[in-house]
Amino acid sequence: MNSWQVYILRCRGNSLYTGITKNLEARIKQHNSGTGAKYTRARGPCQLVWSQSGFSESSAKKEEARIKKLSKNEKEELLDSQAPSPISPID
Repeated sequence: MNSWQVYILRCRGNSLYTGITKNLEARIKQHNSGTGAKYTRARGPCQLVWSQSGFSESSAKKEEARIKKLSKNEKEELLDSQAPSPISPID
């Protein structure tokens, strides 16, 4: 089933965090409440800036790894080149 999403968050200090999930809204809430990844605990709050859905778990992990290998400038170019996903405010 292709229900996995790859996402990028912009965190405090303008850093970028890339992750995967099956429930994006819940995962962002985890990141912002301090129960998400160690990286975002120290750099929250974070805001969703990009997401793409329709991945299998395996393909989502591969895409996450590919994005994580990019430089900060390359990630910013990815954000600029992709059509923005609808972003709703997360409390």
